[in-house]
Amino acid sequence: MSAHVKESELESLLLRVVPGLADQWQGATPDEIEQIEHLAGRPLPSFYRWFLSRMGNSMGRLAYPTLDFSAQRALACHAEKWVASEPRFLFIAYSSDEVMPLHAFYDLEAPARADALVTVRDALGNEQHDRFETFREMLAWGAFLQFRVGIMPQQCEGMITGEPAGLLSRLDPVMNRLGFTQPVPTGTYCRLYERADAAMICSSPPSADFEGSQVFTLGGGDEGTLRRILGEIATEPSLEVEVDEWTPKLG
Repeated sequence: MSAHVKESELESLLLRVVPGLADQWQGATPDEIEQIEHLAGRPLPSFYRWFLSRMGNSMGRLAYPTLDFSAQRALACHAEKWVASEPRFLFIAYSSDEVMPLHAFYDLEAPARADALVTVRDALGNEQHDRFETFREMLAWGAFLQFRVGIMPQQCEGMITGEPAGLLSRLDPVMNRLGFTQPVPTGTYCRLYERADAAMICSSPPSADFEGSQVFTLGGGDEGTLRRILGEIATEPSLEVEVDEWTPKLG
C-alpha cells in the first residue's frame, strides 16, 4: 500500500472522528518544512511531510495537552541551541510537562512504512522510551482514544496476552467475526477496531519484548456489550483477556 493511500485513510479517519478538524488544522509553510529537513540532514519520512503540510502550525482539537508538535517550536528549539542536531534522532515535539518533560523524537534509523519510530526522552539525551512504531499510528491511536473510544458511555481497559508470534493476527479474525473493521492499516504493535456500537484500541511498545501482550481500551454502549466482546476474544484458545479497570466504575 502506497504512503499516499495510507495518508488518505488516516486523513479520512481524523476528519470523521475529530469534530471541526478541517476548520482548525493549519499546515507549516514549505520553507519551514525545508528548514526541518535541513536539520534532519536527510529526506524526511513522507508521513512527517504530510503531517507538517496539514497541521504543522496547528493540530486543532487533535493537539496534545503537553506536547507541541508545531514546526515553529521545533525550529525555535534548534535556533536557541536547546536541542542539538543529531544524525539519528530528529526532534519533533516539545514537552511542557512540569514533572517529567519527555520530548518526542523520530528515530530516523528505525524507518517503517514511509514513516519512522517515535521515542521520548529528556533534553539531555538520557534513556529513551520507544512509544510507537510510527508517528502515523501515534496520531491515529490518540485521536481514536479521545474521540471514538473515549466518548462511549461505558469503557474498560486491560491486557490481552498470548503467544508472541502473530498475536494481533489471531485477534483480527475474532474482531472481524464480531463485525469490527479497521479504519486505518497498522503494524505489529497497534490496532484500531470499530463498529457502530463499540470501538477498541490496542497497543504495545515497539519491541520484540512486548509482542506477547497488548494493552487495550474498549468502549461501548453498556457493560453487557463489552463483556460479550471480551468473552468472544477469550474463547480464542491462544488469547487471554484481563480487565483492570471500568470507567465509570461498576456498581
